Amino acid sequence: MLSVIIPALNEEASIATTVAAVRTALEGRGIAHEIIVVDDGSRDRTGQVAELAGVRVIHHPQPGGYGRSLKDGIHAARYDVIAITDADGTYPNDCLPDLYEPVARGGFDMVVGARTGALFHGGIFKMPARWAFIWLSRYASGTDIPDVNSGLRVFRKALVERFQHTISDGFSFTTTITLAALLNGCFVKYVPISYGRRTGKSHVRYRRDMLRALQILVENILYYNPLKLFLLITNLLLVVAAAAAVVWAVAPGARLAQVAGNLASLSFVGAVVVAALGLVADLIRITRTPR
Repeated sequence: MLSVIIPALNEEASIATTVAAVRTALEGRGIAHEIIVVDDGSRDRTGQVAELAGVRVIHHPQPGGYGRSLKDGIHAARYDVIAITDADGTYPNDCLPDLYEPVARGGFDMVVGARTGALFHGGIFKMPARWAFIWLSRYASGTDIPDVNSGLRVFRKALVERFQHTISDGFSFTTTITLAALLNGCFVKYVPISYGRRTGKSHVRYRRDMLRALQILVENILYYNPLKLFLLITNLLLVVAAAAAVVWAVAPGARLAQVAGNLASLSFVGAVVVAALGLVADLIRITRTPR
């Protein structure tokens, strides 16, 4: 049995279609389910339209955030397996049964719809940030992650309850639950899905939300696997030290040689200090982890 949570902020134009698509997909495969729409302080008729569609609706008096909406919906869910999807028509909700089966019967803790296509990769400004987040997540977890923040996924309710204290209340909910699962040995499966153009106007502010997402990503890595991040900084400092040492060795002038030598020395010492801090941070993580 499956609880489907749909966070919605000013999605009057698409919420009924989204609910109908979810219902059709699950009923077509005989999956018992409930649908919960979390109206996150919408200024339009999103909540009323969802109620007319015959689903449970949780109303926020004002916008509380994407992650907060999901957490409230998950807390209110009756079933132990949770699906989340967006209300804007971007995700192929007919894929929900294919994501549900590996969790319900295959022993996976989470199955993620990994987005594909040009709309997922984005334009010239969005693409580098997306790939940077994916690379950093892969580096931290040691796992191939095709899509770190897809909003179409199925997971066990216990996963959110276990890591709720580190999961974001904002748009980074999906990123942080992915990292929490992977960095703690949970079983995660990825299923390729298409990704469409949204209905209406996006609520994401890329500059602000990108910086916030980077902050939360770094915080989660520091919380669950700090040594990886400290080693990354250590290696960068060692590369700078090595490059500066080469310049010092071949510098044609005394002034340049002095600057390069100082930079090499400081970078090497910094690398040692950062590595030591990383070991201390990892020791603290190990001692605080319940056995």
